[in-house]
Amino acid sequence: MLHNDNARVTARLTTLCYLAVLATLVITTFVPAPIEGVSVPLMLTVKLVPLLAFLVPVFRGNNRGYIWMGFVVIFYFTQAVVSAWLSEGAPGPLALMILSFLLFVSAMVHLKINRPSAG
Repeated sequence: MLHNDNARVTARLTTLCYLAVLATLVITTFVPAPIEGVSVPLMLTVKLVPLLAFLVPVFRGNNRGYIWMGFVVIFYFTQAVVSAWLSEGAPGPLALMILSFLLFVSAMVHLKINRPSAG
């Protein structure tokens, strides 16, 4: 539930970042090439299911869902930082690192702006 007009902007920004993170996870599964001997559907499931659990709360603007998504996004950010470091700045992990950071920040800003009124 959105409590003011500024919350609409931050909710849209968070949704955009959320979709960008999902797209980046899918793209990095296929580029440069899938790992041989590993099932692509299994890889996509492991990568996407934790974030897809927050699909409805993100599109509805549910504050409690945003809070829980923040905890999950921290794991994606940590994994992306380690991957970017080990790959010496490969574009995929670097993009995921930046996008997951932006998703976390935009969700937290949305929570700050979208607080219910005290009265």
